[in-house]
Amino acid sequence: MNVVVGVDGSAVARNAAAWAAREAVRRGCGLRIVYADPTAHPGEEHFREPVARALSDAAGHASAEQPDLHVTSTALPGPPERVLVAESAAAELLVVGDRGFGGFTGLLAGAVAVKVAAHALGSVAVVPDVGDPPTFPSAGPVVAGVDDVESSAPVLAQAFRVADSLGEPLHVVHTWEIVGIDLKWLRSRLPTEEIAETEQRFLAEAMAGWQERFPGVAVERIVGRGSPVAALINHSTEAQLVVVGARGRGGVAGAHLGSTSHKLIHHTPSPLLIVRSRP
Repeated sequence: MNVVVGVDGSAVARNAAAWAAREAVRRGCGLRIVYADPTAHPGEEHFREPVARALSDAAGHASAEQPDLHVTSTALPGPPERVLVAESAAAELLVVGDRGFGGFTGLLAGAVAVKVAAHALGSVAVVPDVGDPPTFPSAGPVVAGVDDVESSAPVLAQAFRVADSLGEPLHVVHTWEIVGIDLKWLRSRLPTEEIAETEQRFLAEAMAGWQERFPGVAVERIVGRGSPVAALINHSTEAQLVVVGARGRGGVAGAHLGSTSHKLIHHTPSPLLIVRSRP
């Protein structure tokens, strides 16, 4: 399986290709660069000149980042979201920039990134448009956002592996909020201190065994009251990567992408890995 990155000729996509090359080496696999061309027709053997140039530029950025990496590239007919979701079925990881594909500078994450993150058949990394030209952090901690025990296991597995391979610390973030119609009643029945202790115990249970499996990873546990999105964005400012699940506690049946991961696509300044178990 390869890491697959979607490109469109934009600077954001070239930066995503460079990040994808680094991740492919870390995972020990090749890199496949894909240009989805909605104007092409099935069976066409020759790429349009702008498509060939976009593929060549992306491959050049990937090879400059990782000279010994095996890189292949292709153009496929169809809308980017449909092509890339199909590519995700056989991908080790699917990577996209947070805009591009016809997006405009200054806009929040493009529709393609959101749709791909929502419907991909495996994990997706979204590389943000940060800097001029765009770049990505090559140092700093890995930040993992955990929610319920079940969804936290694959997130922690990925986060520990990345932190271990990079030799970076892991910051595990868990937040809680008091919600409901009668907040006064909730507070009287569940004092803030009691809730905080419960959430600390939850995180300890969720992380049981992981530090023993990865003894070389320095771990900081961060538990607090408030919005998970705000907390993760705050801790992502110096992070090399943020790792979250596709859906977490309170996920809506039938929804493909949780509200936290959806909002982080729009706002996190560091690359975002959305972990999804394959069906």
